[in-house]
Amino acid sequence: MKIVIAGAGEVGSHLAKLLSDEEQDIMLIDADAERLALLDANYNLMTFEGNPTSFTTLREAGAAGCDLFIAVTPYESNNIVACSIAKNLGAQTTVARIDSYDFMDPANAAHVRHMGVDRVIYPEYLAAQEIITALKRTWVRNWFELHDGRLVLAGVKLRTGAPLAGMKLRDFAYTNHHFHVSAIKRNHETIIPRGDHSLEVGDILYFTTTRDHIDDLLALTGKTEHKIRRVLIMGGSKIAVRLVNSAHGEFKFKIVESDIDICRKLPQKCPDCEIIHGDARDIDLLEDVGISEMDAFVALTASSETNIFSCLTAKELGIKKTIADVENIQFISQAENLNIGTVINKKLLASSSIFQLLLDADSSTSKCLALADAEVAEIEVREGSKITRAAVKDLKLPRELTLAGLFRDGQGQLISGATQIRPGDHVLVFCLAGALHKVERLFT
Repeated sequence: MKIVIAGAGEVGSHLAKLLSDEEQDIMLIDADAERLALLDANYNLMTFEGNPTSFTTLREAGAAGCDLFIAVTPYESNNIVACSIAKNLGAQTTVARIDSYDFMDPANAAHVRHMGVDRVIYPEYLAAQEIITALKRTWVRNWFELHDGRLVLAGVKLRTGAPLAGMKLRDFAYTNHHFHVSAIKRNHETIIPRGDHSLEVGDILYFTTTRDHIDDLLALTGKTEHKIRRVLIMGGSKIAVRLVNSAHGEFKFKIVESDIDICRKLPQKCPDCEIIHGDARDIDLLEDVGISEMDAFVALTASSETNIFSCLTAKELGIKKTIADVENIQFISQAENLNIGTVINKKLLASSSIFQLLLDADSSTSKCLALADAEVAEIEVREGSKITRAAVKDLKLPRELTLAGLFRDGQGQLISGATQIRPGDHVLVFCLAGALHKVERLFT
């Protein structure tokens, strides 16, 4: 697939790196020659120096013949213009990164398409939705559900004393037929497990199950659910504003922000939220604003390090649920091992949306889950796909992926070796980074 990416900032560069590992034909456009040279020297992609909103640049960079055009510059207006030009030049599908909900509003969908934008990515909105899910499901690290929860994938950290701790995977599968361990995150590595793998304390286990057995999963992993009502947010960022407005009054928020100018603007953006000027790293301030009465702490400053250490402080002060925005991808595994709770990363969320597009270009409702070194995607099976040619045990699936479950005839179900995948099934696929092209081959 020929993919043109406009913008070599954090999101664009991360996307280009990931997709270049997936045997895709990548062209990256940016006006910054030094930034492009660094990427060109280290990754399997092509670069083009120029203005992403220039007709000449997009023609010469090959936008006219591309399968997918992605505009992820820092400026929403530039992304819309770039997609409009690329679409008129002949790009098959265009995607724009946006910074406001207007472009996502269903009432404006026809206007957005008329401008030449087929899909939009709003990283702050995606991050807010992830945080809301984490506040509703306090006992999980990741939560991913299909079709109103009829099929669920939950990432759960195994604690000392959990009934599963020390058990071999084959023994667990033999005694518990309602769960499938799709992957194990151990230390800094995600593993697609086999029967001889043991389930160890400290592992993050990714279970696939149906909604009827969620309570059983809580018991097996030694977890308890906590009701979240009061939430303290550190940092009045774009994510914080979108979070408060997306929650629709379900939680009572306080925002602590150190920049007085941002504080003055927040009451208009978040009218039902208490705004406090101060530094949430100050323990005395946290005590003054009532940290002991809070159910959750969400760190959303521009500094990954600040967010991580603030969550550790909140944990020490007795907060059971903490969530951190960690934009440095290399810090994610360390943050997970430090037990700070849920980790949010906008680049992973944006790239995961693009991966879903590549896997299932005809669907606008499919979902995906972003992990640092793996992807989870829902794929609708098409007629004639290789995945339908034999029972799962006879397909010789690559070791880098597993079929976690499927949705068929209105019901979620797990997949066994005897399962025959059919056209029209919606399959939940868990694959390690770099295995996307292998998934494509199975489902095309």
